Amino acid sequence: MAGTLTPQLGSLVPTQKKQLLQGNYLNFTGDAAGGDPVNNFAQQYLPEIYEAEVERYGNRTLGGFLRMVGAEMPMSSDQIIWSEQNRLHISYEGVTAPTDATLSIPVAAGIENVVSPGSTIVVINTATGIELKCYVTASGATAGSRLGAGILKVKPYAQADLGVTATGDIDFVTGTPALKIFVYGSEYGKGTGDGNRVSVEPSFTQYSNSPIIIKDKYAINGSDTAQIGWVEVATESGQGGFLWYLKAESETRLRFEDYLEMAMVEGELKSDAQDHADMLKVKGTEGLFAAIKERGNVLDGFTAADGLADFDAILKNLDSQGSIEENMLFLNRETSLDFDDMLAAVGSPAGAGSVYAGGSSYGVFENSEEMALNLGFSGFRRGSYDFYKTDWKYLNDASTRGGAGTSAIDGVLVPAGTSTVYDQILGTNIRRPFLHVRYRASQADDRRMKNWITGSVGGAATSDLDAMEIHFLSERCLVTQAANNFVLFTS
Repeated sequence: MAGTLTPQLGSLVPTQKKQLLQGNYLNFTGDAAGGDPVNNFAQQYLPEIYEAEVERYGNRTLGGFLRMVGAEMPMSSDQIIWSEQNRLHISYEGVTAPTDATLSIPVAAGIENVVSPGSTIVVINTATGIELKCYVTASGATAGSRLGAGILKVKPYAQADLGVTATGDIDFVTGTPALKIFVYGSEYGKGTGDGNRVSVEPSFTQYSNSPIIIKDKYAINGSDTAQIGWVEVATESGQGGFLWYLKAESETRLRFEDYLEMAMVEGELKSDAQDHADMLKVKGTEGLFAAIKERGNVLDGFTAADGLADFDAILKNLDSQGSIEENMLFLNRETSLDFDDMLAAVGSPAGAGSVYAGGSSYGVFENSEEMALNLGFSGFRRGSYDFYKTDWKYLNDASTRGGAGTSAIDGVLVPAGTSTVYDQILGTNIRRPFLHVRYRASQADDRRMKNWITGSVGGAATSDLDAMEIHFLSERCLVTQAANNFVLFTS
């Protein structure tokens, strides 16, 4: 019988206070476990106090994901627009056959018939996989053609018509299946010209995102900045001492730095339906999860039992996309263990007859096993792809998406390296990391990570306010390029 784990996650109610209160210090007014007032003991005898805080949650910061997989670059506009290359070859889905010698391409907004007379095409019945090789005799894409814009006149190479195959088990006419066609070449007779060829222009698909302004603030009155506490505080940034405000200011800063990443991951664009009075000045931004759901791939319910089949389905999909050879997996604990179990079931990394007998790969880390392990990654190869797996703290932390298993996000697959996009300002193709942050900046104001102090405490006085107010601000957005190569694991 499996054991039952009862986790102690602590209260998730925010423990931060708006101002310095007694609860921020050791409490000598409550009752001890034995019923004796603690304050009486403290007043009569010298207590032995551990001056340093106990770090019961370890390093509580969640950032680092974007720093590992992306980059940050300035921008100067309210909107970032990038263009992604479309596919190179000519292919159509949802094609029908009105007659046994005619194919109809579903032309619509953004879809044109660019198939030329003289082209050779493959016609596939997507329901059965049966296919025909055909020669295009006329096309509605040709100037002056009397055919409709999406109409092709075709003749099969090996059969009398499209109505019956050699085995007689399909009828493209009466069955009206959803057909797929693609051009695989052309053929012309001797001494002929190519005046009817359709000139195909390259096209791009444009995407955009807008930055959001993120703010936070820590304030403390002048008197309490000099207040000495019982407990020596230590911060993740290395500061220490008995002044409590140092702890509070540091935690505000660290929490804000996490917000910069969390907002880029969780960000959502505001829909027109939410354009009410309270949200007139906010617009949202497209975060990583939203981008993958909209333009990428989603795998729901990955488990160790079916893991290999599910993962091989991912590989087949990657083959149909950009075929990025190196990819990073950022997973929660459960999914990471499922991957471990999946790989263990296949065979040990160096076992005889194992699919991993060829050894490990650390290509993205300049083939350094030590570097990969120091970053918390473990690498494996499947097919022609290298994968580097690591735990994503954000998905494990009880105060965010971890804990009770309520999160629908189990992990992400992020392609490593860069993609080629068209920069409209530069007028040329440039290479950018698949995932990167753009922040507002100019000669007048760098808004990547601003912080400043107001009031009359802690530095130059800016007002007569007897307080120190530390402000934090950033304006940024995430650019998720080639989202078709990303995978979101959900449950």
